[in-house]
Amino acid sequence: MKGIKKSLTEEYLYLDFSHQKEGCIFPLHTSVTLFLLSYCDCTVFKVFLVLPGESTIISVLKNVPSEGVEIQIISRQELPPIVQSCCLPAIVERPGNFCRAGLAVVLRHIIQKSYEADPSKKEILELLGFKKTCLKACAEVSQWTRLCELTIPLAVENFLKESFDQPPTIPAAILELEKKLSEPVRVHNDDKLRRQKLKQQKAAGVGPSLAKEKTKSKGHRQETSEEGDSSSASLELKVAFSKLTIHKEPASANREPSHIRKAKASDLPPLDHVFAEGLYFTLADIVLLPCIHHFLVIICRKLSGKLVEFPLLAAWYQRIQEVPRVQTAASQCGIQFLSLPELQTTSSQQPPNLDEAPCAEEQNDPSFIGGPRPTMTKLMEKGIEVMFSPHPCPTWTLDWDTLPAAVSPKEGKMSSDRALRKQQQLNNLVYMVTTQAKPGDRIVDFCSGGGHVGIVLAHMLPSCQVILIENKELSLIRAKKRSDELGLSNIWFIQANMEYFTGMFNIGEHMILCRFADQTAVQLPPQRRLIGKQCMFLVDLDRARAAEEHGFSVQVISMEPESCSPKNNMIVGVPI
Repeated sequence: MKGIKKSLTEEYLYLDFSHQKEGCIFPLHTSVTLFLLSYCDCTVFKVFLVLPGESTIISVLKNVPSEGVEIQIISRQELPPIVQSCCLPAIVERPGNFCRAGLAVVLRHIIQKSYEADPSKKEILELLGFKKTCLKACAEVSQWTRLCELTIPLAVENFLKESFDQPPTIPAAILELEKKLSEPVRVHNDDKLRRQKLKQQKAAGVGPSLAKEKTKSKGHRQETSEEGDSSSASLELKVAFSKLTIHKEPASANREPSHIRKAKASDLPPLDHVFAEGLYFTLADIVLLPCIHHFLVIICRKLSGKLVEFPLLAAWYQRIQEVPRVQTAASQCGIQFLSLPELQTTSSQQPPNLDEAPCAEEQNDPSFIGGPRPTMTKLMEKGIEVMFSPHPCPTWTLDWDTLPAAVSPKEGKMSSDRALRKQQQLNNLVYMVTTQAKPGDRIVDFCSGGGHVGIVLAHMLPSCQVILIENKELSLIRAKKRSDELGLSNIWFIQANMEYFTGMFNIGEHMILCRFADQTAVQLPPQRRLIGKQCMFLVDLDRARAAEEHGFSVQVISMEPESCSPKNNMIVGVPI
């Protein structure tokens, strides 16, 4: 019988290293990544710790999970060229033209590769949460991703650097996390679970508010073992830990009594947090654990009086230790769990999330029609109005019939009409870039999607380096497949948020959407489309002015024909 062929691509994982303190490797992004590798028992990556500057001398590292994992120390100058343009952590596939950068993207990829290496570890894949969306939305658009991926790690790092000679300021990000743990949980089947909770409360002879106080006052103690008193354990804990131990939801209970089935949704008790995102243990908990652990170490040692301000965080910290393999992973990473006292909590009415409140214009006009007019009028009074530059060559087109098939958007999964419009869009973009590009230039296609622009440019400009940056993995994989068919050697693929790209470039393509500038679809009324077009120009004008401040001569031009896309603006900047 033939042996099983290994299909996993060799991949290199690069992690920043600044220093090590009390078992924690800094920056915290590195500690989080190493913790996940240990938790997943993942050995499919070659791991490199990257020193700052040119230094290659380092003291002996302790508590680095190295069993089955090859860890090497390198300087930043030794990084592959594609990684030198990105923030770490980053993962590179051989032969080195596909990179994943940024904490959330890297961690999600580690989970996926760990599962592919051993499909029996379904609990690892469940770290990605319902529909595999945990920390999938980029930090630019998701407050939760930004809090976990950026704000909390940075805030804790800064907190650990404080001397505490003066009364310290607790990081706002930690206070925000405590607040979020107090908010009701929303899950895809919460109506069913909330009815089960109501039934449980009725059986216990307590009202919803009193039941909630009792649950919280226990600090969610470790009531989840099989020997525990099941009558005292909350419904949330039962649901959460049954999934962790037997990998499936608890068996459905018998049909609820009529008064439970007919209860109004507004009368159902809210679900309390068990873990960071709700009921289930996810990647968010993995990210937060090293950060919160080291925060609590300082609180307990130097500011013990402050611990009472974080009862829900402390309860989460105690509870997460009961998750299978967490203790083992923590031990391998040098995390010595603290034993915290039980803390009393009280429920309080949470203020509305102001960040998600609609703006005044939206409130006054829910349909948004004409919403931006007052703002546009104020801008015009200041001399800022819509004025497009003429298109320099409106009839120019690529000779699509002579290009390889894989270059054309017609090869993608789209209708012929859409493919034609995509070709028209590319005509405009390629013309502008090819008239500006010089041999040796770097051209970046920000938010590249499936790579329609970048692939054409890489084919047309073989002496330039083209870089595609896209957050959606599948889109970038499709682009790479087309590039491989064409045999392009001057193209890089980077799965990352835009802000994680730090490299230099000569020409950048970036289409951005904004609330009112998005209202340019052909099915909208003509007057509304016109307003959307004007808003889109004003958004782009702001970006054009920023480019001018950095030494560029800038024009905002409409594509030809304008019908090729509802988003038909181009910003063309030429160094002065």
